[in-house]
Amino acid sequence: MSLLIDTHIVLWWLADDPTLADDIKERLDREADVYVSSASVREVAVKQALGKLQPPDLPEQIRDSDFRHLNITAEHGIAAGRLPMHHRDPFDRMLIAV
Repeated sequence: MSLLIDTHIVLWWLADDPTLADDIKERLDREADVYVSSASVREVAVKQALGKLQPPDLPEQIRDSDFRHLNITAEHGIAAGRLPMHHRDPFDRMLIAV
């Protein structure tokens, strides 16, 4: 099974945060097809620029993690822009579209 994890999940996993349940941590370690989107890397970089996240190399940590990368295409951008406005967060909308 493939999994696409959102930004909070990847941040909690990198920090070994107790917010992330042990069964989820085990699954992320065990599954071969766990993806992180380039939208999450961008979200982290933007939040760092706003002074909301540390350490400074966090986007690189996500990039260099063992998760597979899911890149964003123009088609994803179009799909995200055409989603119903149930959710206004642009990063989450992109994750939905991919």
